[in-house]
Amino acid sequence: MTYDFVYQSLPMRVRFGAGSRSRLAEELDHLGLHRVLVLCSPGHDHVAQQVADLLGDRSVGIYPHAVMHVPAHVAEKASATAADLGADGCVTVGGGSAIGLGKAIALKHRLPIVAVPTTYAGSEMTPVWGLTTNGRKETGRDQAVLPRSVVYDPELTTTLPVAMSVTSAFNAMAHAVEGLYAPDTSPIVSLLAEEGVRALAASLPGVVADPTSLDARSEALYGAWLCGATLGATTMSLHHKLCHALGGTLNLPHAQTHTVVLPHALAFNEPAAPTAVAALSRALPGDGAPSLRIWRMSRDLGAPASLAELGMTEDDIDRIADEVTARPYGNPRPVTPDAVRALLRAAWSGDRPSQH
Repeated sequence: MTYDFVYQSLPMRVRFGAGSRSRLAEELDHLGLHRVLVLCSPGHDHVAQQVADLLGDRSVGIYPHAVMHVPAHVAEKASATAADLGADGCVTVGGGSAIGLGKAIALKHRLPIVAVPTTYAGSEMTPVWGLTTNGRKETGRDQAVLPRSVVYDPELTTTLPVAMSVTSAFNAMAHAVEGLYAPDTSPIVSLLAEEGVRALAASLPGVVADPTSLDARSEALYGAWLCGATLGATTMSLHHKLCHALGGTLNLPHAQTHTVVLPHALAFNEPAAPTAVAALSRALPGDGAPSLRIWRMSRDLGAPASLAELGMTEDDIDRIADEVTARPYGNPRPVTPDAVRALLRAAWSGDRPSQH
């Protein structure tokens, strides 16, 4: 076999292990940070306070206002707060909302981020930022928003509710799935993606059976790390374009939306992505096409079954289809308005995924 590809690793440091949050100060030392603002979502102040207490006088405060899809006005307020407090960096505690807010601050002020993930979102592994203005989510890439250090502590995920653990894991799998057939994929990315999907699929039954199991939580967080690294190394395709439109335009919940859309987007692309199908067939339990395996697994684990459950109306289908097909992007199979409408209708109603 001959190879022809480009792979560039991202400049990031990872600390992984149960209790690793206690070594957070060492990560600040490594980066030379002395005044950090701790970011989290509403209701997660207690975990952020734990982190702030560990940092002592290096923490200049807690900003507990991170929300889904990073509304521009929230980002502006957070950026102003960081500047007013004289922060020289941010520590994000939580999932994609907290990390996304940290990235918005980094985009504006170039402040380094140390991420402490408590979900399986994967945003901590990418230089991708997102901002939502007037119902439209804009995304971009900038090395300044890539966290300089990531502290993966499985103990911090044991209180993540089972339902959110499941959908967060499928969100992570979506990164790997699209990385396998991305236009800029490589053998290295494929290894990361396949192993990430395998680890997540293997861990989820254990997480559901015993949410406090550190073995299951460690395996899931390890898988999420690899899937996030896949997202950071490649460009995303139809699935992520759909989820960005559904989230930014309709404000649908992020992880749940990824969970519902993933088997339908994968089914659409399977005929044009045999190498990805082979890798996912090795990584996922069960039989049949990978899209069907993911669809069955999500239902067996109690995940939402349709976009209608998440608040999308049938009248929204044309609107989202128009948005997703308005600009070109890489995808293994040509994307047409009719195909996207059919895919969205199946996801909206919770039908079995098909290749349309």
